[in-house]
Amino acid sequence: MRAVTYVRNNTIEIRDKQLPEIAADQVLLKVEAAGLCHSDITVINLGDDNPLIGGTLGHETAGEVAQVGASVSGWEVGQGVVVGPILSCGQCRECIAGRDNQCLVAGPREGLAPLTYGIGVDGGMADYMVVHARHLVARGDLDAVVAASLTDAAWTPMHAINTVAHRLTADATVLLLGLGGLGHMALQILAATSAARIIAADTDPAKVEFAAEHGADLALVSDAETARRVLDETNGRGADVVLDVVGAQATVDTSLACVAAGGAIRFVGLGGGSFTYVAGTDPLPWGVNIERPYGGNRADLAQAVALAHAGKIAVTAQTYSLDDAQQAFDDLVAGKIVGRAVLVP
Repeated sequence: MRAVTYVRNNTIEIRDKQLPEIAADQVLLKVEAAGLCHSDITVINLGDDNPLIGGTLGHETAGEVAQVGASVSGWEVGQGVVVGPILSCGQCRECIAGRDNQCLVAGPREGLAPLTYGIGVDGGMADYMVVHARHLVARGDLDAVVAASLTDAAWTPMHAINTVAHRLTADATVLLLGLGGLGHMALQILAATSAARIIAADTDPAKVEFAAEHGADLALVSDAETARRVLDETNGRGADVVLDVVGAQATVDTSLACVAAGGAIRFVGLGGGSFTYVAGTDPLPWGVNIERPYGGNRADLAQAVALAHAGKIAVTAQTYSLDDAQQAFDDLVAGKIVGRAVLVP
């Protein structure tokens, strides 16, 4: 079978690999769509001594069940599914509590994030992949390209939004910073699941226009005055919730400058921004809750799939054949992708 393989620093190749065999608790998935992510770019730029070299990429996958292991129940050959990206054991205290994105067994130590399909275990940029049955979510008749994109672009903001859902009341204001691959889904999820006022901001005017047409109560071209504008719009109080799906220094600064006392910030983006906290002094108002959420859990993914089924969220995607994977990677690096890039075997 064909597989997009990380072969050396900043280099991928489509290689012919043996069809994988499955264990008793696994399924063989015939891949129908596999999404690209900036995380894939990060992975293939980790150097020539990276232990991930040789692996099949792809942590955003949709397909149909081709074979089931001897102990697998509840899944049938031909059934359409999506793959929950994060590896988990299903038995540790975190998994049992529904926090499978923080699995104590499948994840590495020393504060690193748990491994995923495509990052540590062969992923979905191939004709077939092996998946533990516990990582599957049914997608019904949802289009595979849409479903694959949900497994990161919707799943990640879905989880972050669920951590602040109790704060998104009708009298609340939420500020969404960034309207790219994750941000354009976060906007739709916020509009579909909450009554809060949504202020959305991005440096790209085209994305701001998208936001104005897809649920934002106020859409702004982000600049140095964004925090001041948010404060003005909230009579000086600030945003009850800030979702920063960029994480660059500019958006981190904006988040801190306009979050309300007692509010919440979710730093979802990985743009390298930082801040220094000194107990008892600025930059934080009293009572602010900050979280660095990682991915999501199986329930978050099922919820995102259900919203897509109901027509409440939609994915913008550009498709490429699996054989054109290099072009897709090049376009992602060059910033040419509108929404999500998806490989179709």
